[in-house]
Amino acid sequence: MTMPENFNLDRLPTPIGTALLVTDADGLLRALDWDDYEPRMQQLLRLHYGTVNLKDAPAPGELRAALTGYFKGDLDRLAAIEWRVAGTPFQQKVWNALPRIPLGTTLSYGALAAKLKMPKAVRAVGHANGSNPISVVLPCHRLIGASGSLVKYGGGLQRKRWLLQHEGARIQEGGRVNRATGSCA
Repeated sequence: MTMPENFNLDRLPTPIGTALLVTDADGLLRALDWDDYEPRMQQLLRLHYGTVNLKDAPAPGELRAALTGYFKGDLDRLAAIEWRVAGTPFQQKVWNALPRIPLGTTLSYGALAAKLKMPKAVRAVGHANGSNPISVVLPCHRLIGASGSLVKYGGGLQRKRWLLQHEGARIQEGGRVNRATGSCA
């Protein structure tokens, strides 16, 4: 029988709701989600780690400062955040590619699959993206539909729209993103 993982849980007010920050004993970010989606976050933690004990405790000051800075407009602060995730090798590949999509740009699921040299794995990329436990820092919000539409964001499409606009993406009336795309390879 494996021992449960012990993680710390902190809450950070942001312009788009209260962020839940899950960190480990080393202070590394293990999950970031929204308080209105806490049951989904706990489900993802169980999926990736098995039994998890969450204890209310403050996240490291550097992590809180980096996220606060990002939400105040210092967008490059995300790159300084140290994180660790558990997942399949394929999920890890997708999650590690997300931060390489430049700020203010988007990529379709199909384009990311092609950049990962797996052009037929569009749905698998979508599933891996949907099980990303570290919202914002691993910017799954930068993935969009093939038509340029905002689709599938676990924190809600309003948050996805806000995050993309905050990062400088131009979103047209009707929810389509201008086709400025980034490279993550």
